[in-house]
Amino acid sequence: MRLFWCLIILLISACSPSQRQDGYVHLRLMANPTTLDPALIVDVQSSMIAAKLFNGLVRLGDDLQVIPDLAERWIVSADGRRYRFHLRRDVRFPDGRPVVADDVRYSFERVLSPKTKSPNTWIFQQVEGGEAYRSGGAAGVAGFRILDSHTFEITLKQPFSPFLRMLTMPPAFVVQREDVERKGPEFGHAPSGTGPFVLSRWMPGHEIVLGRNPEYFDNTAKVAGIVYRVIPEDLTALTEFELGNLDVVALPASAYAKFMNDPKWQNRIMVFHGMNTYYLGMNCSRPPFDDPGMRRAVSQAIDREKILRTFYEGRGRLARGPVPDLLRAWQPASPYAYDPAAAKNQIRLLGAEGMTVSLYVTADQEVVDIAEIIQAALKRAGLRVEIRQLEWSAYKDAINRGQADLFWLSWWADYPDAENFLFPLFHSANHGPQGNRARYTNAAVDRLIAAGQGAVTESQRSAAYRAAETLIVQDAPWVFLWHKNDYHVLQPWILGYRERPIYSMDKGLDIELVVPGKQ
Repeated sequence: MRLFWCLIILLISACSPSQRQDGYVHLRLMANPTTLDPALIVDVQSSMIAAKLFNGLVRLGDDLQVIPDLAERWIVSADGRRYRFHLRRDVRFPDGRPVVADDVRYSFERVLSPKTKSPNTWIFQQVEGGEAYRSGGAAGVAGFRILDSHTFEITLKQPFSPFLRMLTMPPAFVVQREDVERKGPEFGHAPSGTGPFVLSRWMPGHEIVLGRNPEYFDNTAKVAGIVYRVIPEDLTALTEFELGNLDVVALPASAYAKFMNDPKWQNRIMVFHGMNTYYLGMNCSRPPFDDPGMRRAVSQAIDREKILRTFYEGRGRLARGPVPDLLRAWQPASPYAYDPAAAKNQIRLLGAEGMTVSLYVTADQEVVDIAEIIQAALKRAGLRVEIRQLEWSAYKDAINRGQADLFWLSWWADYPDAENFLFPLFHSANHGPQGNRARYTNAAVDRLIAAGQGAVTESQRSAAYRAAETLIVQDAPWVFLWHKNDYHVLQPWILGYRERPIYSMDKGLDIELVVPGKQ
């Protein structure tokens, strides 16, 4: 194996020149971003880069609390419906024009405008007058008010507790009207904003280069810029890292043991607790998994703890329900414990012994391996499992349309609120592509989620969400598996690198280069 890696390194060394630019941090992208227009962003790669080019009214601090960004302070009314933001007066767009309240209104209305065709209108669906504006029945959004040049107010139709956290997401970033209108459709590939970096170069499929913004209103970046290299293949990325052409790289499962056991790298590996939940979903809308007893039996048949400890080499935390441990503010529920005898007996009592069910997965080898472990476990419990591999787009379409009996997925936080792991995934209004791909329906859960969304105090929210999660775990629409950890390996000359649990949190202000000629 060592000889194999050496040959690969020599081959790449001979065929490609060094990609380094002095003073720049070099990072990997697995895929080319689709757009950097905040109104249109839906993927992690684009969000991660856009966060360094733009600002919102508020952002997330390291403790996941909402902190000031373009707004220096805000006031929420006692009834939880009105949010009044007071903007900083020292923020300017690249052309020198100050950021004012009208820029905020333009940016938010642009997301809701039918002309924009934004897939992110749901972020502002609770704003008063938003639907009338989207349908063409109003010239503007009634709930967006400019009180003066640096004071902006948002009024909601009803209290909606996750709203402030949702304003930290990329679609709520503020853009400059003149820049958008001048560039038209090209804005998404040549944007400019108020962030700590500016877009210097974008070579699609190859690299994106950001340069430091010396006029940034907050602390300026410690590096000259960031080079994002598009490298889809894990092996190529790891080799480029070992050549010194990348400064940080995430370790895929196939390379985890190699780097962890290498004295050169084992002390340069950082672990990050992901805000995600991995699960085996069951189609609750048809037999056999419309029966909660069958779903519980599947949960009892799978030894989640053993799979996490052995196959995953302990690279995660065991899930106690859909809400990640990093977000849960209450005592967790208790999923059905591994009990293969009880699972087998239950399946036999329900008359399902020998039944064939389909398990849909992507073609990713790690997922296929996990599927085979699940297949063997369910076979011992009395179910025959047919594994069906599909490429990603076909896979998503199949499970969105409810074709699978069982399916393997994960959900990653868009904003740090338990509601983000409850409403999209388990409310009956969201069957299919909206998130509830298990097609789970429970009227009591719907009411509890709505109560949490409308709660004014944290204690009320936590009580509602705790009760909702408890019912969900009891109904077992998923096998709740684990919250995956990420492992990144860093070059010796990198300081201050941190992976945030929400992909849009990192402004790139902490990372440093400490080698001669690269500062």
